[in-house]
Amino acid sequence: MVIGEEIKKYIPELAWLRISVFREFPYLYDGSEAYEKEYLSTYLRSPLSVFVLALNNESVIGAASGTPLTQETDEVQKPFIDQGIDPKNVFYFGESVLLKQYRGQGIGKMFMQERENHALKHNFPITAFCGVVRPDDHPRRPSDFRPLDTFWMKYGYQKQSKMITEFIWQDLDEETASPKKMMFWMKKHR
Repeated sequence: MVIGEEIKKYIPELAWLRISVFREFPYLYDGSEAYEKEYLSTYLRSPLSVFVLALNNESVIGAASGTPLTQETDEVQKPFIDQGIDPKNVFYFGESVLLKQYRGQGIGKMFMQERENHALKHNFPITAFCGVVRPDDHPRRPSDFRPLDTFWMKYGYQKQSKMITEFIWQDLDEETASPKKMMFWMKKHR
């Protein structure tokens, strides 16, 4: 686990990892290294930001991030505020990315537990994240795609169908960036 300024040295590897994993369905993200490095640098703003890293030797093969919701953008905070939830009470999980060949080995469980432990250590009663919403009949949906809903529910997260936001990015088959619907998942720890 790396916290606050310690994150800085991993930013180039994390940028590559995010671009690689988010190219897959359901994100289909056509990312750039420059944007990723700038985005990842936002985690340096808070000494409570965290990255839980999965390493193979010295190489980052997976990572899961988190930061206080108060450090996030307005489009991330607004659905909580609209539901009467004070952003100061929420620790937000930004992403969880893992190279395909390492999935199914318990790393996702470790990502979830370590971020929750970090949030609870710093007295956040709520943890939350969001995921992209794609239709079941999306033309790029692989036949073997399994949504992570069951995994998230196993760890006590509940889909918040009234808490929706949009993020803008360019899909692999798009000429320009467009808004993507994102739905939040939340867990109350006390």
